[in-house]
Amino acid sequence: MKILTKGKYYGSKDLEVSYNGILLSQYNYNTKRKTDWHYHENPYFMYVLQGNMMDCNKKVKSLCPAGSLMFNNWQEAHYGSKHSEDASGFHLEFEREWLLKNEIPLNLLEGSQLIENPKLHLLFAKLYHEFLISDDYSDVSVEVLLLQICDALGNLKHTNAQKNPSWVASLKELLHYDSTTLSLEYLSQELKLHPVHISRAASKHLSMSLGEYIRQHKLRKAISLLLNSNDSLTEIAYQTGFSDQSHFNRVFKSIFNSSPSAYRKTIHKHL
Repeated sequence: MKILTKGKYYGSKDLEVSYNGILLSQYNYNTKRKTDWHYHENPYFMYVLQGNMMDCNKKVKSLCPAGSLMFNNWQEAHYGSKHSEDASGFHLEFEREWLLKNEIPLNLLEGSQLIENPKLHLLFAKLYHEFLISDDYSDVSVEVLLLQICDALGNLKHTNAQKNPSWVASLKELLHYDSTTLSLEYLSQELKLHPVHISRAASKHLSMSLGEYIRQHKLRKAISLLLNSNDSLTEIAYQTGFSDQSHFNRVFKSIFNSSPSAYRKTIHKHL
């Protein structure tokens, strides 16, 4: 089986930057519809920028539309397939020496998996933005973001290992996939739990307050639309559940220190 060494991926490389044991790269997947079975020398993340992808290992096939975040462990054999004419992705690859130097476990997560946690999605969206602007402050910004990503992964690994009540899985499914305007009252009705109980218990199982999780998930969906649609900011605000464009702008700027329009302009220069 083919082993892909540091910085090697199927597709054509558009841009690559190395940061002392971390490799960031952007690829267009414009060659094969389906890759061969292979595995990678280092663990890496693929943040899908455009198109529809599928990542397949021996346990599961994961649909990866634009905005998806996929983690592939270094020892996990897999193959990829493309389900749209155009597709591209942003990779974050960890050299094992960097992980050891920063006292981070080699097994960042157990096995390969699709990441749903909105905090990690937003950190990757910020990392991709820094990767593109690459100014005098990017080195330190990237270093901070990488440590924040590893910290968030540690929290995710810890919460995944906990024995959660059965309703937590249903709550996450509602938060991730329900297009209804999410409110505590709505979640209470769907889960058949008292709203106070959900509000108090959610932070323990989500590693953040319920309100913060919902806001971050809305931004996660908005980032995907900023990358892949020509919809107006007003339309994106409506589609992602913000009350209006002004509210969308405020929440976005509080996380990214940039307006949605400025973020979109930077990204579209490189897609």
